[in-house]
Amino acid sequence: MFGNKDRIGWDFVSISLVITVVLVLGVIFVNGWTDAPNAIATAISTRVLRPKFAIWMAVFMNFLGALVMTLFNAQVAETISNMVRFEGAGNSAQVALCASLFAIVVWATAAWYFGIPTSESHALIAGLTGSAMTLGGLDAVNMSEWSKVLIGLVLSTVFGFLGGYLVTKLVEIIFRNVERRKANKMFTAGQAFGAAANAFLHGAQDGQKFMGVFMLGLSYNGIVERSASGNFTIPIWVMMVCSLVMGFGTSVGGMRIIKSVGMDMVKLETYQGFSADLSAAICLLTASMAGIPVSTTHTKTTAIMGVGAAKRISSVNWQIVKEMILAWVLTFPGCGAIAYFMAKLFVAIF
Repeated sequence: MFGNKDRIGWDFVSISLVITVVLVLGVIFVNGWTDAPNAIATAISTRVLRPKFAIWMAVFMNFLGALVMTLFNAQVAETISNMVRFEGAGNSAQVALCASLFAIVVWATAAWYFGIPTSESHALIAGLTGSAMTLGGLDAVNMSEWSKVLIGLVLSTVFGFLGGYLVTKLVEIIFRNVERRKANKMFTAGQAFGAAANAFLHGAQDGQKFMGVFMLGLSYNGIVERSASGNFTIPIWVMMVCSLVMGFGTSVGGMRIIKSVGMDMVKLETYQGFSADLSAAICLLTASMAGIPVSTTHTKTTAIMGVGAAKRISSVNWQIVKEMILAWVLTFPGCGAIAYFMAKLFVAIF
């Protein structure tokens, strides 16, 4: 009889682990598909890079960013893995985690369908929080770590906009006496580098976020354990798998998002695209080194808004901006609520 129970227990763990891994990889794939295109949107809109080349460059740089940054600084992954606690009887922790991932995929796919660059980072945070609260209420939320999310929200929005505005003004002052053709050559090279840097830092930020979730799934299935300090040591194979799946997701394309961010919101010249890429890269790098999970979508789009506003307020298509802001505002309660009720349903069934 004991052997039969052991077999059943192992079967459940195996099935639970497979479902968790598939859902985590699905969310990573959707992120690469719907979120990564923001990194290269400006370079495509200014015709500095051709779409196919830009997408494959983003594939490689997303992979490199997720792998390299995690090897040297895994603080973002640690923040995500410690942000909430899934505590419950039996298999409820694994089931609730799966529900949160399923909710994120649903939310992200709907956003892609409507061409809205919603933040996968915020969907991830909202989904994890909503499903964890199903088991432990507000006590399931680690506010010392969750506060970093609020800091990241301010950092990506305010610094993104101000950075885009100030960098544009600075570029205009520095290059006002430089021949336009010569200046454009410099900005073309600079924007190509900036697009690569943004793709690298997208991988560094979002790749780590999902590695943190991957490690949670492995821990709830008894595959890995936390260290004495409460953190995980991320295996190299997890870094490789997450990086490759994100890169594959990026290779699918995402031209709807590129059009919304890089073409519809503001009509950019080359120097403006360079300014947006530079300011976004500085903000993302600062946040990654500090272990603050920020939204690459927020950072890049607000930087573009700042660049447009530096020219004149009317150059920004504020209708597109309103739609984006509405999507961002709805992500936390919307995705959180979906995850909460899905977790309730899944826990009751399984």
